[in-house]
Amino acid sequence: MSAAEAGGVFRRARGRTLDAFSSGTPWRKEQTEDLQRVLRTVDGEIPLVLVSGNHDVGNVPTPETIAEFQRTWGDDYFSFWAGGVLFLVLNSQFFYDASMCPALKQAQDQWLDQQLSIAGQQKCQHAVVFQHIPLFLQSIDEDDDYFNLTKLVRKEMADKFSRAGIKAVFSGHYHRNAGGTYQDLDMVVSSAIGCQLGKDTHGLRVVVVTAKKIIHRYYSLDELSEKGIEDDLMDLLKEK
Repeated sequence: MSAAEAGGVFRRARGRTLDAFSSGTPWRKEQTEDLQRVLRTVDGEIPLVLVSGNHDVGNVPTPETIAEFQRTWGDDYFSFWAGGVLFLVLNSQFFYDASMCPALKQAQDQWLDQQLSIAGQQKCQHAVVFQHIPLFLQSIDEDDDYFNLTKLVRKEMADKFSRAGIKAVFSGHYHRNAGGTYQDLDMVVSSAIGCQLGKDTHGLRVVVVTAKKIIHRYYSLDELSEKGIEDDLMDLLKEK
């Protein structure tokens, strides 16, 4: 799958699902139908929020690739509330290279400023961002790389998020676990359930949100099958 992910049922909700395969590649129709078939088997009580990325709209998105995504899956950026927490789902390809669709990037930028203003005014318990490309992999000052945003963009976005009270940004893209902090912002980079580019094993990240904090841990699929989620996280889930 693409990135800062959470799971649930397939349905035509705004931006709630994504095509995890490269835009314009052969077998796209078959891959899309296969993903939809799998998502229909997920328990309908589990809400689904998946985030679009470069394999969905391209490294350099165009109005056509964005329109295709929207026709198939819904909005490429949106917000939602759950348990007093504001979640923002962003199309980070606009931050990477919007040279072919500047008007679409501008529309998201304006919408994002409005959403961040809401986060500051409503004093939500937490505000969290999901986006495919990480702001940074380890440090705000690291060199530019294919797997992060450029220094200029990442610093601007990190400052904007921090001022609005964003507590965490969850991303993928790197196919390895990574992350760091900037001021009070937690940048969380999760490896993949599929293709690994480093030493991490196939797995997923479990996130527990309480009134006071956000706790997250990466589990391999073998760990989940053999041991399950650790007791302290399960205890926190029971308190919710």
